[in-house]
Amino acid sequence: MSKQARATQGVGTKGMPRKDRERLILEAAAEEFGAKGYARASTAHVAARAGITKPMIYEYFGSKDSLYLTCLDQAGTRLAEAVASAQQGPSDLSRAVRTLEAVFFALESRPHDWELVYDGTLPAEGPLHEAASEYRRELNRMGAVGVSEFLDTSSAVEPLDADLVTHLWYGTVSAAVAWWRHHPEQTAAEMAARFERVVAVLCPDLWAASGRRQRD
Repeated sequence: MSKQARATQGVGTKGMPRKDRERLILEAAAEEFGAKGYARASTAHVAARAGITKPMIYEYFGSKDSLYLTCLDQAGTRLAEAVASAQQGPSDLSRAVRTLEAVFFALESRPHDWELVYDGTLPAEGPLHEAASEYRRELNRMGAVGVSEFLDTSSAVEPLDADLVTHLWYGTVSAAVAWWRHHPEQTAAEMAARFERVVAVLCPDLWAASGRRQRD
């Protein structure tokens, strides 16, 4: 639970400006949805986390679906912007490292954002599914572009190689984030340094060619 949510839990929010209360509800909801998934999350628990009444959630957001969509939009936008910011610069192995570093730092204070975008409990169709799929497609698109531009530097690559490497990249990102969730004591900076060390060991020649140096 965030510091803000903990600070207000059980003391109410009477007199709090609407904008601040809305932010508090969204923070509590993102944590609830991230921890339990859309299907198992409870608006009653969101209200308890935020220190408000359950009817107030519906007064602000209308429905559980609307509340989730608002949280999802914030999470998806943050992740997409972080990845996009890492796409600048050379299309060598350092781009992959920059991208995963950007994901780590975007998630450091909001680890539940990843679960919101990749929530496996969402309905198989409908607005929630479509909204989440849109963010996933955008993140995947940027990953595919990065892989394609990296492989374009080699004339020995076959057409399907890019597709295979793209899927390997998706799996690497997902596995790294999942590993981090099991080791929450690790900071984003420590995760970034760890990934650089792994890349330097697994791909020493490519890493040296990228001009990046392993972190101390």
